[in-house]
Order: sequence, then C-alpha cells, then structure tokens
Amino acid sequence: MNLKVNRLNASGTTYIEEKTVSDGDSEHVVPVIGFETYRNYTWLTHGFSTRYGGVSDGIYKSMNLSFSQGDDERRVLKNHGIMAKTMGVELADMVYSHQTHTTNVLRVTREHAGMGFTVTRNFHDVDGKYFFVTDVPGLMLVTAYADCVPLYFADTRLHVIGLSHSGWRGTVNNMAQATVDKMSYEFGSRPCDIAAFIGPSICASCYEIGDDVARNFRDRYGAESEKILTKKEAASEDKYYLNLHAANRINMLNAGISPQNIHVTDICTCCNPELLFSHRASKGKRGGLCGYMMIN
Repeated sequence: MNLKVNRLNASGTTYIEEKTVSDGDSEHVVPVIGFETYRNYTWLTHGFSTRYGGVSDGIYKSMNLSFSQGDDERRVLKNHGIMAKTMGVELADMVYSHQTHTTNVLRVTREHAGMGFTVTRNFHDVDGKYFFVTDVPGLMLVTAYADCVPLYFADTRLHVIGLSHSGWRGTVNNMAQATVDKMSYEFGSRPCDIAAFIGPSICASCYEIGDDVARNFRDRYGAESEKILTKKEAASEDKYYLNLHAANRINMLNAGISPQNIHVTDICTCCNPELLFSHRASKGKRGGLCGYMMIN
C-alpha cells in the first residue's frame, strides 16, 4: 500500500504521515496517523500507529505492538523501539498502559518513565489504574487498541494532556468524564479549554452487538440512545449496530467540552484491515495498535 505524506482523509480531520527511522540494523518507513486539530499545537506530539513499518510477520505483520496476542516478545519490543524513534523519543521516555476495561485514570510523573518497556510497572490489577493524564514534558503516554476507541485530550491553556481507551464498557461507564475529571482535579483544567479527539476505531456500520449490550446503552443514555443504537433489520434475534464515536462525543459534551473542540476521525479499524489491526475483522487473529501523546 502506498501512502502519501500528509494525505488527508475524506472528513479532513485525520492525516497519515510517513517517517523513516533506523533501528541500527535497517531503515523502516513508518506511517503515523495524525489529527488535524493538533497539527499546529507546537507544544504537543501525538499519533496513532498502523500495521506498517515493523518487524513482525504472519498475522502480526508488521508493526504489532501487542505483547498479549502470541507474537514473539522480542519482535514486539523491537516494534515499540521503532515507534519510539518515529515519535522522537526513547523507550525509557514512554509509559505503557496496563489495559483493562475500567475507567480509572492515573496521573503519571517522571517516576513512571519506561514502565511497561524498560521498567516494571508499579501499577497493576490491584490498583485498577490504567489510563493516563500528565503535565510532564518529554513523557510519552502510550495506550493500546484493536477496535476500541482512543480518546485524546489536550488542555490548550495549561498544556496538560490525557489519553484513554474506551471500549463499550468504558463508554457506558463514561471514560471521557473520568479523564476530564482527573485533569480538573490534578491540574485545574477547565473543560472549555480542552481540545479532544476520538481516534481510529470500529465504526457504527461494523460494530454489531446483542440486546444485552444494547440494554446497557439504553439504560445509560435514555432518549439519546437513539443516536447510538440502530436496530439490525431482518435479524433472527435482537441485534443492533453500536456507534461508539457518537456515544463518546455525547460523553465529552456532557463533560463540558465545547462542541467545536470535539473532533472525530472517519477511519474505521474494521473497514481498513489492510492498514489497521482489527479484532473483529480478523476474528481475534491480529496484532495491536497504539496511541501516543506527549507534551514537548
């Protein structure tokens, strides 16, 4: 697949930029997805990985960033090292989330640098803290995805950031509100100053769910669930299509973020399996993607 530098997508919210880096043995051309709303924020580095530019093979080809899908851990770590160089840092400058479907948010500081890569994490299942906010320059936040929704938050007044993961459970439990609340509590962020982005993830046309999951959204969103759930026609049982992008936008609005400061990609992981890893498209036989965010 040939990618053009800074090629904008149909909506104009998202672009892809190729970067060439060396791992000491060879050069890698690494495409990074970026968000137009953040392009002119000189104080901010951000991005989202694709399948390209790494050293994994088979179903993980080639930029697999997941340690939990059966790939050789040495290759996964090398891929992370390539992405670190692509994003302009070293692995020791990154902190990698321990992924679950909670809505707990951790304030990370310089003491967390390298955790998940070069240093053992000091946050784990007992803590229930997995997603990040920070005010520390030079500390790259890293979170993992393979259809779930990446949520980016940038306080343009105070220059603090948040990066969260929101699957259907995280969306129902309002991951967006939890992240905004944590930024407010820790740093004094005001929702009106936050520019937010809903990143590449499964779209409403691809995300089919059963009535049990749909019921959670009807209970949580009430009348607004009509904007989120679409009944699947001619199904033998109650099936719905779930719009996680719309649900997270509602969550951001309810958290106080201004409508003009909420931006949504139109890149679906499931619709683009040649570019992005998708759990649904691959029926679980896949690698993983990562989102990145750092204060310069």
